[in-house]
Amino acid sequence: MRPDRSLFIVEDDATFAKTLKRSFEKRDYDVVVCHGREDLLGALETAVPAYAVVDLKLGAGGSGLECVKLLSARDTSMRIVVLTGFASIATAVEAIKLGACHYLAKPANTDDIEAAFGRAEGDVSVSLSSRPTSIKNLEWERIHETLVETGFNISETARRLGLHRRTLARKLEKRVVR
Repeated sequence: MRPDRSLFIVEDDATFAKTLKRSFEKRDYDVVVCHGREDLLGALETAVPAYAVVDLKLGAGGSGLECVKLLSARDTSMRIVVLTGFASIATAVEAIKLGACHYLAKPANTDDIEAAFGRAEGDVSVSLSSRPTSIKNLEWERIHETLVETGFNISETARRLGLHRRTLARKLEKRVVR
């Protein structure tokens, strides 16, 4: 791995991790994907990256904040961006305290993440008004959260959401990750 272009992606969603990996490799990064804390510990034994993208909520109740702490402890100059579909002020504050340089709400693309790596200081021109969230985004976030809770079991997710299984399947087909 080239030290200046090395990137770890800590993401439990294999499809999203694969998409991010491909996108960063096209931008000439050397990418290692870790699906959780244990994978990260193993990867850190062989390399310490210059950059990291960490999902806040990892499978089996894991926390990306633990991974941020591990990464930051290895190299305080590492540029760590936390991605989350479950953004909150409390987790944003903790992520920054633990060593993340930025905190982005999903959906975020490679351009957003790469721009976050480059921002070393805060932006005083950020609007103080809250970003409006559409009903569709709220619905998608709730569906995704429930999918994660059920281990991506469509029938159980539909039951918990009070939807017919086919209705849920149609909604999921509309949000395919490419």
